[in-house]
Amino acid sequence: MEFDGHKRVKKNDYLVNQNGDLYLTSFGDELDPWTAWAYKPRTISLLLIGACFLIWASGALDPENDTSGDLVTSVKRGVWAMIAVFLAYCLLQAPSTLLIRPHPAIWRLVHGMAVVYLVALTFLLFQKRDDARQFMKFLHQDLGVELPERSYGADCRIYVPENPTSRFKNVYDTLFDEFVLAHIIGWWGKAILIRNQPLLWVLSIGFELMELTFRHMLPNFNECWWDSIILDILICNWFGIWAGMRTVRYFDGKTYKWVGLSRQPNIIGKVKRTLGQFTPAWWDKDEWHPLLGPWRFIQVLSLCVVFLTVELNTFFLKFCLWIPPRNPVIIYRLILWWLIAIPTIREYNSYLQDRKPVKKVGAFCWLSLAICIIELLIGIKFGHGLYPKPMPLWLVIFWISIGVALVVFLIIWSWQLHRSLGKKRR
Repeated sequence: MEFDGHKRVKKNDYLVNQNGDLYLTSFGDELDPWTAWAYKPRTISLLLIGACFLIWASGALDPENDTSGDLVTSVKRGVWAMIAVFLAYCLLQAPSTLLIRPHPAIWRLVHGMAVVYLVALTFLLFQKRDDARQFMKFLHQDLGVELPERSYGADCRIYVPENPTSRFKNVYDTLFDEFVLAHIIGWWGKAILIRNQPLLWVLSIGFELMELTFRHMLPNFNECWWDSIILDILICNWFGIWAGMRTVRYFDGKTYKWVGLSRQPNIIGKVKRTLGQFTPAWWDKDEWHPLLGPWRFIQVLSLCVVFLTVELNTFFLKFCLWIPPRNPVIIYRLILWWLIAIPTIREYNSYLQDRKPVKKVGAFCWLSLAICIIELLIGIKFGHGLYPKPMPLWLVIFWISIGVALVVFLIIWSWQLHRSLGKKRR
């Protein structure tokens, strides 16, 4: 059967062309008259519409009556227009990913947003620290001002008898901090992304170790023991992971019949079908198999290292660039990273499961690693001279010991595996 010159091949929940590339969407959509229009290419039409919009916005046909304002306003409008043109190109022409819902074009748009973010970070990397801080004012007018960093470990007493308002003030202030809700929502989202409980707990405990490691550098990481162990790990992180895995199990156990929107019997069915288009096409739990072999262990460990580095970059960038926790810029970055992480995790898991002798990581994996590296470089460059306290000696010894033990473990494991393979060949 042919469709627009491509051979239609059913594969899981989507269609592929003759080259094996992702081509269309879930079953039913390609034939449903209500949604088929959304999957027909209209690149020329949209190009002409975009050109008309640029003519109107730029005043190209009437430059004498241009009302764009001063030079700064003109530059801002030009930069935003440049970004809009690039995102429009990505929306129409960027390569598709493994994801098909709610529409492949959505993930092409996310791909473009990731590229814009990577380019903006590269520009920021070449600026001086003070200039970069003032540059942030272009993103939000409240930025560019030094703010005090809050320390959560100044007083670790649970019971404060001398306090006139509340004898449990330390616990009360910690419970009603914005980071508590961020922990729960964040780990719920990570559970939906990773879908593997042991790996989630490794990341949860690993981040608390990162906070312990860098608490001499960032006041935010200076937490009390009961805050770090009980509130973060055993309550907030546990609840977020539990809720996320319950969400995965709930949708994974449901049976779906993705008939077209026009064939739904009533309005409730049409609404459910529409909302279902914004959920993943499959909810299978990811099997990472870190103990499959030394190389697979390193690959999964690399995922954990990148994941934790992205988490740490949030706090170091916030500190170096003077961005308060509740500023929208922080929220926008987290949302963008969450959107980037969705196809990245899928691509990386598919890469690990692929048994081809020659293979490469997907575009989102490459972008995620590049963004993580640039963010890390910005934190290192702009953080120079901001951390006068050296790392405690016991922490240096601890991480050196962990590194040596890990290398010895991998060498012994590889040697035993090589010896067992040699015996089988004999």
